[in-house]
Amino acid sequence: MSTAAAPARSGAVLADLLPVARHRYAVDTALVVGGAALTGIAAQIAVPVPGSPVPVTGQTFAALLIGTALGARRGFLSLALYTLVGMAGMPWFSEGTSGPGGASFGYVLGMLLAATVVGGLARRGGDRSVLRTAGTMAVGSLVIYAVGVPYLALSTGMSMSAAVAAGLVPFLVGDALKAALAMGALPASWKLAGRRG
Repeated sequence: MSTAAAPARSGAVLADLLPVARHRYAVDTALVVGGAALTGIAAQIAVPVPGSPVPVTGQTFAALLIGTALGARRGFLSLALYTLVGMAGMPWFSEGTSGPGGASFGYVLGMLLAATVVGGLARRGGDRSVLRTAGTMAVGSLVIYAVGVPYLALSTGMSMSAAVAAGLVPFLVGDALKAALAMGALPASWKLAGRRG
């Protein structure tokens, strides 16, 4: 029985290229749990933003990479696990917080949706080139903000314009840097997989 990685193919995401024989369910479970753990670890990389109740974290980058690498279904399950375990009390939301609510919880919900969206785009080749990866990361970030910013406004009583100023504008430069990292890493991973396949 061969355990060689499958060659890169249309409709595949990076996780589909892992060498598995008969244990796909076990591998998928490990990927989902690992993605949730990675998001929790990345959330602890947090830098406060003056004038905003939302810090800059590595969590959004992790969520987008997980969705892209695992695909829509596994990406959704991974971020759902992260969200549910954090709501149940595991202190792995940003800055070691847990539980539902809080000013930044809308971003967690947005990441859940964004991981699913970027996973679907990756299945359509959205991570195979630098430009496509840039577009995929931009769409994922927009989804996160589309949920996170209105939630921020509702949870804090801010106006929508104040929520945009506090919960979107300060993060645009960081998002551009995260997208640049993904633009290098994801297409390079596909090239490496193509050489091995």
